[in-house]
Parts: sequence; C-alpha cells; structure tokens
Amino acid sequence: QVQLVESGGGLVQAGGSLRLSCAASGSAFSISDMGWHRQAPGKQRELVASISSRGTTNYADSVKGRFTISRDNAKNTVDLQMNSLKPEDTAVYYCNRRVFGVEYRGQGTQVTVSS
Repeated sequence: QVQLVESGGGLVQAGGSLRLSCAASGSAFSISDMGWHRQAPGKQRELVASISSRGTTNYADSVKGRFTISRDNAKNTVDLQMNSLKPEDTAVYYCNRRVFGVEYRGQGTQVTVSS
C-alpha cells in the first residue's frame, strides 16, 4: 500500500521560508517520479515542482529561483524548500508519486503566507 505523508506547512510572513517534506511508504520509491502540487481556494490544482526517478527537476515559472525540490531515495522522502515566499504561494500543498503508471497523492499540508 502506497502512502504519502506531508509535513512542514504552516504560517509564515512574506519573504520567509518553509521546508515541506513528504514521506513515502511502499516499495519502488527510487523508480518513482515525485512532485509537489498546490491548490489555492477557488483555483485549479497546479504543478509546483517535480523530480524524476533520475533526478531531473522541473518547476512552475512562478516558483523558479525560489523553490527547490530534492529527494532522498535512502529515506524515501522528497522535500520542497521554499524561499522568498509570497502571499500568492498560499495554498494546500500535495505530494504526488507516479509509479507503474499509477498516481498517488497525499492528504496535503497548508501553507499560508501573510503580507
């Protein structure tokens, strides 16, 4: 059974930083493509950052230069370091995992950036 558990969300002032972490259970983590999505109230879910099983990263234009995604295959974790946060980054952040053609998503963690 695949489970994804996010942590690290919270309330931060604009310009601050947060680090989100996602712990994945189940096997085959090292061959999984991982990512972080977010959904703000009244908006569609959007991809924030992804990292392939080979370590190739991809970022939304809105977070390039501010966010960094990384993975630790030994610990089955994927992190999202978020710097220079803006009020528009406020959303629920979800960890995603794609393996063997199936996508899984965690419960999400709230990030709120005050101005």
